[in-house]
Amino acid sequence: MTQALVLSFLAGLMGTNGIPHFVLGITAREYPNLTGNSPVRNAVGGVGAFVIAGLLAWWAQPGEHPAAAVIAALTGVLVMAVFHAHGGAYRMNARFGKPVPQR
Repeated sequence: MTQALVLSFLAGLMGTNGIPHFVLGITAREYPNLTGNSPVRNAVGGVGAFVIAGLLAWWAQPGEHPAAAVIAALTGVLVMAVFHAHGGAYRMNARFGKPVPQR
C-alpha cells in the first residue's frame, strides 16, 4: 500500500506540474523552467512530466488500493496547484539564479 500511496502522490504532483509548462509552451509564452524559459523547453518539459506521471501511476498499481491511490494523487495535485498559484516556479528560478520571465 505504501508504494501505491507514494507513487500516486508523485504522479499527481508531476502531472499537475506539467500542465503550466505544456500549455504555456504550446502557446509560445515563456514560463520559469530550470532548463530554460523558452516555449520549446517548456512544451517538451510538460510532455516529459506527463510521461513521468503516467509511468508513476502505472507503477503505483492503484487497482490494489484504489481509494487510497486516488486520495494520494489528489493530494499531489493540490500541493502542486498551490505551489504554482503562489508563484513557486518564479521563486525557484530566482533562487537558482535563472532569469525570471514577466508574468
